[in-house]
Amino acid sequence: MAKKMHDTPMLDELETGPWPSFVTGLKRLAKDKDYVVDLLGTLETSYRTKKGYWKGGTVGVFGYGGGVIPRFTELKNEKGEPVFPDAAELHTLRVQPPPGMHYNTEVLRKMCDIWEKHGTGLIAFHGQSGDIMFQGATTSNVQAAFDELNELGFDLGGAGPAVRTSMSCVGAARCEQSCYDEGFAHRKVINTFTDDIHRPALPYKFKFKFSGCPNDCMNSIQRADMAVIGTWRDNMRTDEALARKWFDKHGMNELVNDVVVRCPTKAIQLKEVKDLRQGDKISTVQVSDTHALEIDNSDCVRCMHCINVMTGALAHGTDTGATILIGGKRTLKIGDLMGTVVVPFMPLKQPEDYDNLVDLAQRVIDFFAENALEHERTGEMIERIGLVNFLEGIGVDIDPNMVSSPRTNPYVRTDGWDEEVAKINARKQAAA
Repeated sequence: MAKKMHDTPMLDELETGPWPSFVTGLKRLAKDKDYVVDLLGTLETSYRTKKGYWKGGTVGVFGYGGGVIPRFTELKNEKGEPVFPDAAELHTLRVQPPPGMHYNTEVLRKMCDIWEKHGTGLIAFHGQSGDIMFQGATTSNVQAAFDELNELGFDLGGAGPAVRTSMSCVGAARCEQSCYDEGFAHRKVINTFTDDIHRPALPYKFKFKFSGCPNDCMNSIQRADMAVIGTWRDNMRTDEALARKWFDKHGMNELVNDVVVRCPTKAIQLKEVKDLRQGDKISTVQVSDTHALEIDNSDCVRCMHCINVMTGALAHGTDTGATILIGGKRTLKIGDLMGTVVVPFMPLKQPEDYDNLVDLAQRVIDFFAENALEHERTGEMIERIGLVNFLEGIGVDIDPNMVSSPRTNPYVRTDGWDEEVAKINARKQAAA
């Protein structure tokens, strides 16, 4: 029987709304755990004083330099003793999920049993880096909990200045928009950098994320130092039967307002069947006996909107691969950054294609390790040294698709222009 619950009026208020509350879950766990009783007391104190009372430290498991986030209480009485002694330590284990986050219920139940045995029982699926967050364990229980999770087949993820746990969408397993094997790419890359995950040795964190199509369900453009986003480079596919079925259900008004008008580059036009153009870059699909959609693939920017609205009637091409972007991150030193394209298209079909992806990742991480400042993300390093220097450092040729923003002023350097004009005039005079 657990100790008597502390008064928690502010936490109680969080249970009064229409949505499930984490407080209710903690109270359920507290019925059998003094640990969680004192955790609720600590949390109530933080709500009341508007202060956090957890500080870091050093806690780990044998053979690993990262993967555990240490937290020790700073909430002490006059004698320097913890006010809530049973929750004086609240360490978190970061555990790597399977690619695509595929679990079965047997594994999930075993995870819950392990954490209720060794920790608070509080688990988050998943943290910002993709880890399964096993939240709340004492120092003495960390190793035992890890041993059982490891026996179940799971490994610790990244923490500190290291390669972090990656995320990949469910992709090819269940999604028809998938343009490459996200799970295979995820596992191949992470297996290559396992040592960089477990033993932090970088200037700061480095994150991979794998999205199977330009919908980017992993938000990799905004959050990944290296984003691998599925794409295609041939024409979109069409299916007339499904297009007619869609049109019969939704009608002309929705076709125009939700598909044609919303194309950001006006690549889609609604035309009468007799007016359709022909060409290598033109895709067409009839939606009725009189009207059809005409898609100029040379103007398509792969935004996915039309495919999402008319799934099946419109689909991505068959020459698929991935676009590689570098440098996405949230606010740190210079504010939010989105990833910059460094490889507009990388085929990802054959096993050797995935070797090329790993090779590029290795070059990027090696350059980052040697050239970034302490506590500096990849995107910030590129902003500091310049994209051209970065591309030269990783051995990638410059491509027009790498432009991150258009020019902001019309002025250009004119060094040597007078000499060139003189040469032109001399040639004109000689010709005359």
